[in-house]
Amino acid sequence: MVLNADIGGKIKISENCIIGPRVIFRTANHKFSEINKLKRLQGHEIGDILIGKNVWIGANVVILPGVSIGENSVIGAGAVVTESIPNNSLAVGVPAKVKKHL
Repeated sequence: MVLNADIGGKIKISENCIIGPRVIFRTANHKFSEINKLKRLQGHEIGDILIGKNVWIGANVVILPGVSIGENSVIGAGAVVTESIPNNSLAVGVPAKVKKHL
């Protein structure tokens, strides 16, 4: 598991969560909107990550800034979570989409 909040933002993982191998939590993303400016000089967008109670995050998942994963949810292996996931949901894919309500 990689917890990366070195630029800013917070990561909160609630109780009774299962986190698979090679999961990445990243609270910052590079900005890239200015086409004539080097990407490394454009700064970052920062957001907290909140994982609710009783969540299962499968192997190789990437969770990006500003995302909340609701209680009792499951994130399928290999998903890239770019938007918040509601409680009691199964989300899979790149980008992760809710496929089922549990």
